[in-house]
Amino acid sequence: MMTDCPLLDVRSVTKMYGRRIGCSSVSFDLWPGEVMGIVGESGSGKSTLLNCLAGHIEVDQGQVFFDTRSEGMKDTLLMSEPERRMLSRTDWAFVHQHARDGLRMSVSAGGNVGERLMAVGARHYGNIRNEAIDWLGRVEIHHSRIDDRPTAFSGGMQQRLQIARNLVTGPRLVFMDEPTGGLDVSVQARLLDLLRSLVREMGLSAIIVTHDLAVVRLLADRLMVMKDGYVVESGLTDQVLDDPQHAYTQLLVSSVLQV
Repeated sequence: MMTDCPLLDVRSVTKMYGRRIGCSSVSFDLWPGEVMGIVGESGSGKSTLLNCLAGHIEVDQGQVFFDTRSEGMKDTLLMSEPERRMLSRTDWAFVHQHARDGLRMSVSAGGNVGERLMAVGARHYGNIRNEAIDWLGRVEIHHSRIDDRPTAFSGGMQQRLQIARNLVTGPRLVFMDEPTGGLDVSVQARLLDLLRSLVREMGLSAIIVTHDLAVVRLLADRLMVMKDGYVVESGLTDQVLDDPQHAYTQLLVSSVLQV
């Protein structure tokens, strides 16, 4: 649902690695309930940009304004570490490509979900466990696996558990870095259907980085194409993919069609 101001307002975000450009002067708005896809080949700067936006990498220049619940639009890059940490536990979430990077592998499935609830103040064991059971069900993991550790899960189940851990606190913005990367095609399809239903059901805003155009076709409302750290084309997803204007975008689309 659209409001008067964007949920995220990104202005001229730039990151350099010496002389090499990570990302350069990237600006865009993200609105409540909107999904933005970022595509490009390896080394295009898409993951660097995502990590800059999420506060995982320090930027050299730019601003990232987020519409906070209590103070309205606030530059997250100027937040204190405790402020940013609380934001990442509540209104923000980050889904890693490799689920192991987003899970505590030595903690049970229920414990992984419950930890995020406890990080925002939940203390009642029964309520936490019931919430974990509910969320395991929502990501298609049977409640009988609640006490199993992620090491006993398949790659697809680990990724679904990571999603449950991230979404249990009801975030408004989710960063996803190649969420289906490394999974079998059949597992990818199931995970994409799950992500699409959760995004719509919860009214989530999301930024999804991927090299897979089928993923953004299914999930993203808008699309940015990156090459060598720059955004070379952006627009509505179907418009960009069906009628690409930039030569690089045309090459990306045609390479998929030829496979």
